[in-house]
Amino acid sequence: MGLDDQQEKDARDKEINDWLPITSSRNAKWWYSAFHNVTAMVGAGVLSLPYAMAGLGWGPGVVILVLSWIITLYTLWQMVEMHEMVPGKRFDRYHELGQHAFGEKLGLWIVVPQQVIVEVGVDIVYMITGGKSLQKFHNTVCPDCKPIKTTYFIMIFASCHFVLSHLPNFNSISGVSFAAAVMSLTYSTIAWTASVHKGVQPDVQYSYTASTTTGRVFTFFSALGDVAFAYAGHNVVLEIQATIPSTPEKPSKGPMWKGVIFAYIVVALCYFPVALIGYWMFGNSVADNILITLEKPRWLIAGANMFVVIHVIGSYQIYAMPVFDMLETLLVKNLKFRPSFMLRLITRTLYVAFTMFVGILIPFFGSLLGFLGGLAFAPTTYFLPCIMWLAIYKPRRFSLSWFANWICIVLGVLLMILAPIGALRQIILNAKNFKFFS
Repeated sequence: MGLDDQQEKDARDKEINDWLPITSSRNAKWWYSAFHNVTAMVGAGVLSLPYAMAGLGWGPGVVILVLSWIITLYTLWQMVEMHEMVPGKRFDRYHELGQHAFGEKLGLWIVVPQQVIVEVGVDIVYMITGGKSLQKFHNTVCPDCKPIKTTYFIMIFASCHFVLSHLPNFNSISGVSFAAAVMSLTYSTIAWTASVHKGVQPDVQYSYTASTTTGRVFTFFSALGDVAFAYAGHNVVLEIQATIPSTPEKPSKGPMWKGVIFAYIVVALCYFPVALIGYWMFGNSVADNILITLEKPRWLIAGANMFVVIHVIGSYQIYAMPVFDMLETLLVKNLKFRPSFMLRLITRTLYVAFTMFVGILIPFFGSLLGFLGGLAFAPTTYFLPCIMWLAIYKPRRFSLSWFANWICIVLGVLLMILAPIGALRQIILNAKNFKFFS
């Protein structure tokens, strides 16, 4: 390969990288990473935490919530550190780090399928959540109106994504992301303050809901999946860090870590009060979405549902961005399409249409979440970063780092095996109520 060919190839690669959504603009500030991380982390999953607590019980529930917070913060720190561990190179995408740790081919096969399941799965869930929250808003504001099918609300929710998904990169969605982060804090606060306002229910019970031991065990497993789903920001963390400028003197991990710490404080402020106060007030009679348990005051609950809609709009975009990046990389680098507006328009519109269609087809996708949560969330969040860390840094046996990583790996693998079992039973039990296109 001559010098001219090499220069031409480098120029083409640079042109492609300047066009791809993850690498096109690298001038993000630390607070962008804070909004993006809050938006990616605090999903509408926070509203099901009191329900998860009811499945786990007081003791185990508190331990699991706190442990998850600590473990995921630790694995997130590892990913931020590994982003630039090779001088002069940045791992802008989760699978690039995987390839560095496990080899070119194996790395792709280990990371990409899991990341795709998580990102596309979350987007489908958010389509349904957005549609159902709009429906709840409509029903709360106008209880006497003629009921409208969830399908139409999912379509209304999707319509804004047909526009928003054409924002070129992460930095261009920082406004949407900021609004979403503020909303997540707002509706979490509404959920727990309205619970406090309602007070401890007179006939509150903290015993397990299931009457049989088997039932209790399976509900416990399923609740583990719900908690795992609540901590899922790791799938987009390297992609978020890729947007922060970096020099040898000032690497990107400084501002990124600052953003992550800020995000995790917000996560704690959202999760712990909702989970603990919600469970304390309603006990095991709490619904799988705490806003359903709180019917009054009507205007407040309508507002909270609208905030959920705005937040989910932001979250959808954050999880869709890496998927767009994968699709566009595949089209431009492997299939040699020209980077163009038309290509982007078609690819992204088809993706939004696909998630909308699946959401309409399977509106009970939430039950599948515990199943997916265990299968794909547990690895990418709880133990894949630890395995990569051990593979790359090879810490001394029995050192603190070695122990910490192995503990995370063991707990993560247990979570990956147990959560889907509980969720699968839940799906089978509820299967008779499932209706396609409801």
